[in-house]
Amino acid sequence: MAYKKIKTKKIYEEVADVLLESITSGKLQPGDRLDSVEQLAEQLQVSRSAVREALAAIKAMGLIEIKQGSGTFVIEPPKQDLLFPFAPQLNQTDIEHLLEMRQILEIGIAGKAAQNRTADDLTVLENILTKMQYTHGDHELGESTDYNFHSAIARATQNPMLEHLLAQVSETMIDIMRETRRIWLYSEKTTTEQLFVQHKNIYLAILAQDAPAAEDAMRFHLDNVRATLIQHIEQK
Repeated sequence: MAYKKIKTKKIYEEVADVLLESITSGKLQPGDRLDSVEQLAEQLQVSRSAVREALAAIKAMGLIEIKQGSGTFVIEPPKQDLLFPFAPQLNQTDIEHLLEMRQILEIGIAGKAAQNRTADDLTVLENILTKMQYTHGDHELGESTDYNFHSAIARATQNPMLEHLLAQVSETMIDIMRETRRIWLYSEKTTTEQLFVQHKNIYLAILAQDAPAAEDAMRFHLDNVRATLIQHIEQK
């Protein structure tokens, strides 16, 4: 009999579970301020990076808001959420559908970001690219910069509904991107440098406010992600 592989939870996922329980149980109400990253790390006996990843995941669910200089606050959850199973439970068809949805969504987002981006948006994207350039071998940093880059592009559209829609599927996408990035890290044919170049090309098109070029660069990037991931799945 074939049994499904057991996936060990990562530290940040356990941290996210603890914080989510406090929010969903009502211990933390909308408007409440969470303890600082340093305080949470000390209380939960985990690294600060694990806390930051957990907060990023919960933010993607639309349950908290991170205000620079003020802290992290619980917010009212969206009334209508899209529900997706966790990536480890998806079969190949599900993943192909998810990647198709991501392409439809993010190609359009890239074009709109090129049209509407501000100087502040460009600064955020530049800072993420700088970090991304040095992520080789660092899984956690690679995962977070990848997610942050795509999230920043959605924010640059100046359309909060597009940003929210991307956030609704991001928990599953994070797992998909994480798996894809690790496949890339250990692939003989592709490297993290190629990922960096693909992201930089998207940024350059947004910088030039060239919507068609931004869409083409995003399409090329996501086509590569899809091809690599599907090939990995088929080889299992």
